[in-house]
Order: sequence, then C-alpha cells, then structure tokens
Amino acid sequence: MRHNKKFNHLGRKSAHRKAMLANMANSLIEHKRITTTVAKAKALRMYVEPLITKAKDDTTHSRRVVFSYLQNKEAVSELFRDVAAKVADRPGGYTRILKTGNRIGDNAEMCIIELVDYNEAMLAAKEEAAKPKSRRSRRGGAKKSSDAPVAETKVAKTKEEAPKAAVVEETKVEEAPAAETEVKAEEPKAEAESTEEAADEEEKKEE
Repeated sequence: MRHNKKFNHLGRKSAHRKAMLANMANSLIEHKRITTTVAKAKALRMYVEPLITKAKDDTTHSRRVVFSYLQNKEAVSELFRDVAAKVADRPGGYTRILKTGNRIGDNAEMCIIELVDYNEAMLAAKEEAAKPKSRRSRRGGAKKSSDAPVAETKVAKTKEEAPKAAVVEETKVEEAPAAETEVKAEEPKAEAESTEEAADEEEKKEE
C-alpha cells in the first residue's frame, strides 16, 4: 500500500526512477531545455531545483552532495560555474513547464521543461513590457499636428493667388487711364466740330 506517499513513482522501481531523474537533470543542465511528458517534468522539477539552490553555495561539501545525485562531473561543473551565477538573484522557481500537446502514439501529455533564465525570447519580451511608455494627451494634439501642413498649404495657395490678383488690378488700373485719354481726345474733336458749325452759321447770316 502507498499510504502518505505523495510523489509520483512513474511506474518504476526506486533505482530505475533515481537513475532516470539523474539523467534528465544532467540533460537539462547541459542543454537548458528538454522535451518530455508532463508527469516526468513535474518529478524532475522537484528533483533538480533543490540541487540548483545547493549550487548557489560553491563549497566542496555542496559539490559532493550534488555529485552524489547527478553522478556526472561535467554537469556538476556546468551547474556551479554558469547556472548558479545566472540564477543567483532568483529565490526559487528556476524551471518552467510549457505544454506542447499530446503524443501521437499513446496520447501522453507532452511538454518542454526549461531553465527560466535561459529563454532569451521571453526575457526580451519582459524588458520591452517593462519600458515606460510615453504619455499622449487626450486633446488630439496629434490631429492638430497632422492638420498643420494642410493649413500651411492653404496659406501658401492664398499667397500665390494674392500676387495674381494684384497683377489683375494693376492691369485694370492701367486700362482706366487709357479710357480717360480716349474720352479727352474725343472732347476736343467735339469742341472743334461745334466751333466749325458756329462759324458756318455766322457766314450764312452775313450772306
């Protein structure tokens, strides 16, 4: 009977289970992410996170304790040299489980388990989200700025039209004196004709 045994046996005896979790922990430390089933990933998280916490204290005793679990010198050196320095400021929660759907063969629920501080895409997204956004006024300042060039073009058009109107007025002014000269030229002719008529009438009277 399994009274008060809360961990998942994973269908294996204890020696097989410990060897499997040690191999998975070595692969996770070396490659930073692995693909496995959700049940194994949850068991691996409970297995590897205490070892990462132990690696923050870089002493001979800590290295020997971690080596007793992993049984791999390269993984132990990688853990104490790189991973521990990367997660030094994180108070736990060193791994992340991302579900990827079900396996085709036996319909097992699959996932990716990874070290949180080595996912560059998510870290970049968090940095962009943390950047302060510039405030925009609600009064429509952007619309005014967009309308400004239109107003300038209208002013420019009016300025272009203004000289044309001035030229037209000047031509009209120039034409007006010509008309006056014509009227003045006609007036002396009329006076001359009237004087000639008066002279003819006087000659007739004399006769």
